[in-house]
Amino acid sequence: MCCKNPESKQLDVFQSNNEVFKYSGRTITKEHSVGLISSASSVEFNVTGDSLTINIQSEYKPRNYFVLTINDKYQKRYTISGDTINSIKIALPKTETHNKVGIFKATEAASGMVLFHGVEAEAISKVENNQVFTIEFIGDSITCGALMDPTDVPCDAKGEYIDQHNAYLAYGPIVARALNADYILSSVSGMGIYRNWNDEHKDEPIMPEVYENLFLNTNDDVLYDFKVKPKLVSICLGTNDMSEGDGIKDRLPFNSETYVARYIELVGKVYKHYPNTQVVLLNSPMIQGDKNDVLIDCLTQVKAHFEKDSNRTIPIFQFNEVYANGCNYHPSISDNKVMAEKLIPFFKKALAN
Repeated sequence: MCCKNPESKQLDVFQSNNEVFKYSGRTITKEHSVGLISSASSVEFNVTGDSLTINIQSEYKPRNYFVLTINDKYQKRYTISGDTINSIKIALPKTETHNKVGIFKATEAASGMVLFHGVEAEAISKVENNQVFTIEFIGDSITCGALMDPTDVPCDAKGEYIDQHNAYLAYGPIVARALNADYILSSVSGMGIYRNWNDEHKDEPIMPEVYENLFLNTNDDVLYDFKVKPKLVSICLGTNDMSEGDGIKDRLPFNSETYVARYIELVGKVYKHYPNTQVVLLNSPMIQGDKNDVLIDCLTQVKAHFEKDSNRTIPIFQFNEVYANGCNYHPSISDNKVMAEKLIPFFKKALAN
């Protein structure tokens, strides 16, 4: 639904195009909705009036989550229950004639789409796009904002993996907003460059294999269109490649040669779609010591490959301490804020080159 007329009758209209709604991230237009796919994918619009009703749906049971912003200020994370359309009424500040509303998917692609069915309001209009460029963040659960937000569901509660996801508050979106940039999160929990957290690339795909697919999985029937050309692409992958898995399933020693080769493959795909982008590489905020030394050596080899073969400069950022105060040894909300603060000057310098 779009809006209501002066006689307060609901108009059974859904305007999925960009005439009214601004979409960001990986999304797909369906017949009566738009699917928000990737972490922090979003829809934004202006609202006239003191309230609106958001019609929204989770693709999968039992629930999904989205974050609401009003006038670019974080409000809260909302639960979408079941797999039917939820109609959620939101009170808006009466001090403003027009309020900017943002709906951001809190969870990642593997959690199923958040289906946006439009809104009911006095009137809606398109927001002005003041973001001058876009940053894409490629990564794993850290980049997804997984296991970071126990505000509604405690870390030790029995529930769903997505219950502590909050991609809006992850380091990437924080950095992008600080730089007045739009953002795309192409990230999958548990995924690595050449192997995953608990899989030696036998049963599960890896990032170089899914990156070009819209849903970041093995479904290559629907490819990502890469229409938005980021000015900068940040890659933070390696935590899962270097992990010990669950300690039960067989785990081979880390293979630096394979890691570097697959990393070069991924960066090559990035340059294929974004020939003029600036790529930056991040080490893991969950690894230090000898493992970090190995990881940095691998990233340095990737950097050297592209500097030698294509005369491209690829800066490397190092987190010099572990950030793991969230659930299950992941970065917390406060950790992500600190990580973003450390990354902002690095990104500014990279963008200036």
